[in-house]
Amino acid sequence: MEELKNYGHQHPLLMLNEEQLLGNGNGVVDCSRCGEKVSAPCFSCVECSGFYLHKTCAQAPLELNHPFHRHHPLLLLQNPPSSYTRCVCDFCDETCEKFIYHCSCGLNFHIKCALFTFNIAERNLKELEHVALEDPSFSSKNDGGHLGKCFACWEPLAIYTYFSLDCGFNLHKKCAELPPKMGHVCHRKHPLLLQFNSEQLSCKICQVTQQRGFLYGCSTCNLAIHIDCLSPLPVIEDKSHQHPFTLFWRQIPFICDACGTEGHHVAYACCTCSIMVHKKCISLPSIIQHVFHVHRVFHTYFIHKEYSESLNCIRCHEVVDTEHGSYFCADCNVIFHVNCALKEKEWYCIVSQENEDDKSLDIPVNSITKFLETNDAGEATLIEHCKHKHYLMLSDKISEHGDKCCDGCLLLISAKFYHCLRCDFFLHKSCAELPKMDLIWDHRCVGKLFSGSKPFILTSDCMFECEQCTYLSNGFSYKCNECGIHRCVRCATLPYAVKIPGHKHPLLFYYDYYNFEKQCSGCGTDLSNTYRCKDCNFGLCLNCVMRSTRVGHNCDDHPLNLTYHKINDYTKYHYCDICEEERDSKNWFYHCETCDTSAHVDCVLGKYPFIKLGSTYNEGNHPHSLTFVKKFPYYPECVECGKHCEDIFLECAEPGCKYIAHWECIK
Repeated sequence: MEELKNYGHQHPLLMLNEEQLLGNGNGVVDCSRCGEKVSAPCFSCVECSGFYLHKTCAQAPLELNHPFHRHHPLLLLQNPPSSYTRCVCDFCDETCEKFIYHCSCGLNFHIKCALFTFNIAERNLKELEHVALEDPSFSSKNDGGHLGKCFACWEPLAIYTYFSLDCGFNLHKKCAELPPKMGHVCHRKHPLLLQFNSEQLSCKICQVTQQRGFLYGCSTCNLAIHIDCLSPLPVIEDKSHQHPFTLFWRQIPFICDACGTEGHHVAYACCTCSIMVHKKCISLPSIIQHVFHVHRVFHTYFIHKEYSESLNCIRCHEVVDTEHGSYFCADCNVIFHVNCALKEKEWYCIVSQENEDDKSLDIPVNSITKFLETNDAGEATLIEHCKHKHYLMLSDKISEHGDKCCDGCLLLISAKFYHCLRCDFFLHKSCAELPKMDLIWDHRCVGKLFSGSKPFILTSDCMFECEQCTYLSNGFSYKCNECGIHRCVRCATLPYAVKIPGHKHPLLFYYDYYNFEKQCSGCGTDLSNTYRCKDCNFGLCLNCVMRSTRVGHNCDDHPLNLTYHKINDYTKYHYCDICEEERDSKNWFYHCETCDTSAHVDCVLGKYPFIKLGSTYNEGNHPHSLTFVKKFPYYPECVECGKHCEDIFLECAEPGCKYIAHWECIK
């Protein structure tokens, strides 16, 4: 028996042939390094029961100078570096759990993957001599996922002849036989070397970054080119365009007519339509449904003259060059940059061209179930609403109901509103017209939106905590049918552009947040996703964007107005008249000009600004209905904790029952 003194194990190892391996009586055993099944010839430890190694794993060098990674050696480690939460092999894309080859560049490989690619680099292909080749039309099971991709170029296996999956590596025959060095028309300065993409460079031709496998690169110029991009197809046809596209090599950059971004070297031209595009843009979807817009948007190579005014992308708010490709809704003049529309795959779905004329999904279901009367302007003056049992009448008499709040958003009534003549129920006109179902584009279940139904349903008559602003409320909300989370209608209906009285320019919502002041200009809190001004260093958190401009409070007989700047420079005026603590003069506050009352925003709103006083609560353990109330200056004692109820509390509506409790004690 051959004896081996091996790294990582304290005892000598003995080589076993197939007869000896079976003679040990252990049946099928796993390699203690790579974790895969062991076959003869292999090594085992006489002193340690159950310790076996593949011959290749046992003889793996402690340091491997890999031709595909010339700058540093790969070091054999017993375990992945402690800084990795999950270590993934940069060849096969599977998890590395035990011994790995590691480089300080961040590359990691299974032992078998490092040695297999080393053999490919050294043109030692004996390991594949016994493996059958599969025809590219072999099986439909190889259409996607890791089982359907070549580990070298990460293109689908079915494009070319490939080695059988039985070998443990998915590999095109052509990729196993790639030359280690080559010259190319798109980079004449230096030869291109076959290598791993250790620096995670994007391809010079297609601008896509390949995470795994091989590519050709020039370290001197910090350049990478995908294997498939070196020899692009001469002609490509796609159902999204009526004519074929022909390969056109270019020495200077070009602007893609499909997406409006720069391309290099490889272009495809349709001479009939006089357009030039990236290879990847040939197959752009013609129609998509995107969560940023209620209607479908259509890909267009240019926009006709009647839409020649400047149009800003609804996603990034930058100007879209309408002489090049975009996604556009002609009904609303809503436009996307192509890359902005397709950036997050879970935010859109592709609409088949067969359904191009079907607009049934574009029409939201209105929560007004019946229009009973209309005025000369066509406005509904008397309606039946799905969230109230009585008819509602349109009014604009704020002076008569100015202290009432909307049962939908729970803000004070303003502008036109509907009200019930038989009970204390009010709805802003905009809240009454909310759809029964809606898209909540930034919710975590958004990827399930396109399964055939919209999972966000308008609900009422329940207590909930909004996932966005975290306020408790018993107004209207949109409830996710997937996870049960609620989004209050204030948060759910925020537009992408808002105009607030405290700033002269419109504020735009930015989902990607970069290079901007980190504090909210209204309250001073740290910002993440935010509304901000394109022209000024001004941004607001979501809560400040939704602040009520007019509120009532028992500290003053008049409504308090949200104030965006200090009234005067005297320090003595920078105090809150409710808590009597100092106010930050840079932050917004509520103010009564008549009485010169000023107060912190949070002191005025309290902990529960969106629970309607007078509304009932039937979800607790008390046998009777409870009513939300707030009594000033009389503060009753809570029967649960014995403390005075200084904020909102619940009172039994049953005559003779004296049950009173804090909301915190009941919830």
